[in-house]
Amino acid sequence: MAIITDAGLPPYGNGTLARGIRSRSVGNINGLTVHVLESGYETPGRPAVLLLHGFPELAYSWRKVMLPLAAAGYHVIAPDRRGFGRTTGWDDAYDADLDSFSTHNMALDALALVFACGLRSVAAVVGHDAGSPVAAWCALLRPDVFRSVVMMSAPFAGPPALPFNTAEQAQGPGTTETPPGADIDAQLAALERPRKYYMRYFCTREANANMLNAPQGLHAFLRAYYHYKGADWKLNKPFPLKARTADELAKMPTYYVMELDSGMAETVAREMPSAAEIAACHWLTEDELRVYSTEYGRTGFQGGLQAYRCLYDAKQIAELQLFSDRTVDVPSCFIAGESDWGVYQTPGAAEKMRDGVCTRMTGLHLVSGAGHWVQQEQAEKVCALLIRFLQDQTRWPNHAPA
Repeated sequence: MAIITDAGLPPYGNGTLARGIRSRSVGNINGLTVHVLESGYETPGRPAVLLLHGFPELAYSWRKVMLPLAAAGYHVIAPDRRGFGRTTGWDDAYDADLDSFSTHNMALDALALVFACGLRSVAAVVGHDAGSPVAAWCALLRPDVFRSVVMMSAPFAGPPALPFNTAEQAQGPGTTETPPGADIDAQLAALERPRKYYMRYFCTREANANMLNAPQGLHAFLRAYYHYKGADWKLNKPFPLKARTADELAKMPTYYVMELDSGMAETVAREMPSAAEIAACHWLTEDELRVYSTEYGRTGFQGGLQAYRCLYDAKQIAELQLFSDRTVDVPSCFIAGESDWGVYQTPGAAEKMRDGVCTRMTGLHLVSGAGHWVQQEQAEKVCALLIRFLQDQTRWPNHAPA
């Protein structure tokens, strides 16, 4: 076991953060010392916006949207989430207690940070990728604090469901219901071209070492990973899948449905961009990418991978079933890249989010010229959508209907 620390480190961002974004650490946050980036902090009393990054990201992933949001009148707070970057107090061991990485506890991290900053509420919580469901749960559990929510790249299909209207069904001794799609792993492995789902791979003991010690080097691994999932990889042309079956899921690129015998390091190495493509990548320069490779080189990936393990943990799922059928009743919207397969990786999730789970959804926006890393690839377009959404909240009541 090792508890990650940030002692003796150089300034966050390797000199790439714009003036007006400050880096600091805030202690006593649900057992953590949380590293945050902030903008718009100079003027007291501003409405706040909390930004929650995904994987493999950092607070740094929001650098391109923070100053525009501050210029629009907001105090912007972007933490390195539990398990990431310079936030300390979490255990990096594979066998660490998963409870600390549960969805409940991630929401508590966000709430505790808001309160520690002297705020009773924020105008919005915004989450990207793995931060998207955390943001949604924040709004679902504490709508009095998180007054609106923006989910990015990962649709929120609601709390896990409890079996309904089963009292009259015949049940033999020891009979248990098998959830639909529970054998999807076996189906993928049985395909003519054997495959596996990336989230299952992320749950394995080997995943962290495979990525951290990638044969091509960590920096090159991250370059290929970001390239392969972005709009710069021209074959990212996503479309809705018909069902959660192996044949349908296998239509996605291998960063989501991997070759059965490959790790992620080998998967993305096959799509390493050329030197010319790297030089042309203005949304993620080599100096900017080095911020990620430096931080992940120090912490590893396991802290971020723990949340994926919670998705398959029976105890964690059962705890969230307490909120079965609960909806997100604060104003909400969804933003993703037009070239982002993340919108479709769970068939029907985006439609369920829009039509039922989020009762006050104002829009589902697919941004042209962006893949999975939408707030980095097309920051100007994302800022315009966020600011319009935030400003539109003046026409909504402060509280969701009873």
